[in-house]
Amino acid sequence: MSLNVLTCKILDRTNLILDIFAGRAKTAQARAQVDLAQCEYLLPRLTRLWTHLSKQKGGVGMKGPGETEIETDRRAIRTKISLLKEKLKKISIQAKTQRANRGQKVRVALVGYTNVGKSTIMNILSKETLLAENKLFATLDTTVRKIMLGSYPVLLSDTVGFIRKLPHNLVESFKSTLDEALEADILLHVVDISHHDYENQMQVVHDTLTSLGVKDKKIITVYNKADNYIVMDEDKIIDLSPEEKIKYLENTFLSNNEDAIFISAFLKLNIGKFKQLLEADVKDCYKRIYPYALQQTDVELS
Repeated sequence: MSLNVLTCKILDRTNLILDIFAGRAKTAQARAQVDLAQCEYLLPRLTRLWTHLSKQKGGVGMKGPGETEIETDRRAIRTKISLLKEKLKKISIQAKTQRANRGQKVRVALVGYTNVGKSTIMNILSKETLLAENKLFATLDTTVRKIMLGSYPVLLSDTVGFIRKLPHNLVESFKSTLDEALEADILLHVVDISHHDYENQMQVVHDTLTSLGVKDKKIITVYNKADNYIVMDEDKIIDLSPEEKIKYLENTFLSNNEDAIFISAFLKLNIGKFKQLLEADVKDCYKRIYPYALQQTDVELS
């Protein structure tokens, strides 16, 4: 029986995700988080890496070079894990201090499955040109920008995208990155409505947020990529313009869900209505933070 030997690198699903994360990480925090996740993933898998050296030496009380090498590597990795956790703890404290110094501003965080268009929406709202590409995990580092919605200042943050069956050690490692979602007043849950499995992607985001302890948050569902949605009538595709697709989706989906909107961030369709919806919720948040100040403002405007 002949064997076909592959000359390329073989990765399992978790290793592939870790490799993608490693290539995307830019800041010290993201690099440390990826490094920690890689070490925690590697630690229980060291045994099979050294089986070619195990028990090469005989004798009572003697250990093979493979067993000795495993113990050395385990100690080195455990030491590295401890150092990385201490480093991330310090970075997390610094980030928490920075968030505390931002004052009593309403915070809005973009959350969602990977590659649904969060960074594109971030660019539209903040009028910047942050990296926004059609690929998995284009954004790893949390980005925060101050924007104005009408007369209300808002701190808008973009977070790492979620994915189905995200490895547990990655969720643990990136908890500090997702603190922006934990502390946000409003969450913009971005969904790729054109994806065939968008409902399961929404459930993944919901489950991940729940596991992180996010609850009792105001959530606006932003159905993005409406221009790519395929409208079917029985077995036939109905040819509609992007604007007509948005109207069709609004009439079909939004009858009982007011905290949702359909947009195309790429074509910048329905963005004005989206901003109005978000501004109304931001104003409600400011009423809770500065009730007297807003009452005075409303009197002056009237």
